[in-house]
Amino acid sequence: MISAALQRIAPSRTTAMTDRAIELRAAGRDIISLSVGEPDFATPAHVIEAAKAALDAGETRYTQVPGTLALREAAALHFSRDLGIAVPPGQVIVSAGGKQAIFHALLATLNPGDAVLVPSPWWVSYPEIVRFAGAEVVDLPTTATSGFRITPEQLDAAITPHCRWLLLNSPGNPTGATYPAAELRALGEVLRRQPQVMVLSDDIYAPLRYTPGAHATLAVECPDLADRILTVSGVSKSHAMTGFRIGVAAGPQWLISAMGRLQSHSSGNAASISQAAAVAAFSGPQDFLEDWRERFRVRRDSVVAAINAVPGLSCPVPDGAFYCMVDAAPLMDRFGDDEALCLHLLEHGVAVVAASAFGGAAGFRISFAADDAKLAEALRRIAAALA
Repeated sequence: MISAALQRIAPSRTTAMTDRAIELRAAGRDIISLSVGEPDFATPAHVIEAAKAALDAGETRYTQVPGTLALREAAALHFSRDLGIAVPPGQVIVSAGGKQAIFHALLATLNPGDAVLVPSPWWVSYPEIVRFAGAEVVDLPTTATSGFRITPEQLDAAITPHCRWLLLNSPGNPTGATYPAAELRALGEVLRRQPQVMVLSDDIYAPLRYTPGAHATLAVECPDLADRILTVSGVSKSHAMTGFRIGVAAGPQWLISAMGRLQSHSSGNAASISQAAAVAAFSGPQDFLEDWRERFRVRRDSVVAAINAVPGLSCPVPDGAFYCMVDAAPLMDRFGDDEALCLHLLEHGVAVVAASAFGGAAGFRISFAADDAKLAEALRRIAAALA
């Protein structure tokens, strides 16, 4: 019999759409998938060589549950160099992907009756993890007009004594929205008055920003709140290492220890070979990222221009990540809802994910982490399908 906890959650709709695209391709259909958040670039050569070297050296045994010291030191370097967060390796935990770090943090701290503040549109797994833990999701809706960012006033009005976490994702999935430093400091002013609220800062897309200046994160902008901030990062998006399944998180010692206790009974350590590869990713050359960012920027601009040229569709320019959140509200009289619209596009050979999967409505998310030719053809098909 399925547990009550599992009955509270739904399968990932981004994964479901990707799986459906794969099934249709296997059946002989020509489907271009813009549904998955996975860079199409090759994993950097020095990372692959590090994985091979670890295999040749026989590094195929258990590691410490929170990760090898070498990787926690490399992750600490990443947090300092790329995010501006000074953290000792002892306050870093390595997980099997950033999703696991988020899952463990929330499961280790939430009780039935607690509440978690989640800005929407949200990453699909946020509300499901909260519900699995038995807590309530408090939706903080945002729009393109607000830059897909919550305001201090909105946050202040939503907090109750039952709130235990605020989830912040910058740059965000599915919107690509990024919080500037001044806005983070303003949110910090609200949080200072609410000591029961912790913050999970998901900065996995920080290396893939297109706005000038340094990346801003709450632990840096509000250092006095650092003892209740967990910052999550990884190598999946920045180094095209989705299959390696390595996430890292930095935060207060008590929370990192609690996550480690839970991880010791779930996955144990992350894969040893993947950890060796991630050491090279964090501590090795980073210059390739400049080229990747520029290529993503060109794709972003072409997608935004093509979408805004289709009657009934509109799309703001995202600040980071590799997603565009498309508004299709004028087409809802024709299709009824965004799920029907996405199925219509799938019949025309393009897989995208409905905005309702992210807590939004009347639109869809496009991932532009696809090669240029496929992206151009997908955009042509979308325009033709809606003509």
